[in-house]
Amino acid sequence: STRPLPRGTVEHGPRGTELVMTRTFRAPARDVWASLTEPDRLARWIGRWEGDPSTGRVTFFMTAEGDDPEPEEYRITRCEPPHRFAGDTAMGDQTWHLAFDLTEDDGVTTLTFRQVLGPSDDARNVGPGWEYYLERLTAVREGRDVATVEWEPYLAGLADHYEQAQ
Repeated sequence: STRPLPRGTVEHGPRGTELVMTRTFRAPARDVWASLTEPDRLARWIGRWEGDPSTGRVTFFMTAEGDDPEPEEYRITRCEPPHRFAGDTAMGDQTWHLAFDLTEDDGVTTLTFRQVLGPSDDARNVGPGWEYYLERLTAVREGRDVATVEWEPYLAGLADHYEQAQ
């Protein structure tokens, strides 16, 4: 398999240091939004959620990590379909702040994904992790088998890029 190229950056945003990644898809924003928010479509590349989003909270299961994932509570802080989403989840003793924006121009939708990096977040792991998951999303949307996207080359090939960027 070919070594993945780093496609994300570490930027200094209003909430602190942020990991930022973009991908483009030849599809309407509402269709990309569905890949990112509808449980059955989300499950194809990362995991599924349960609950009632109108309460501002859902339970997420990262099924891509194994058959019996620990449930994570997501607090939805922004939801403006099909353009803007933000949410927070507690990972152990730290909170992850995740967000994405979709912009559509002439049949092409650009996804901009962001995660605020807290003091204990290691960009060496977080950066390659999101590169890997976004490649799985791309594979699903292109009709490829997600099993062909392997984790090891992402961790081995991209950790140094994100460490230097942080």
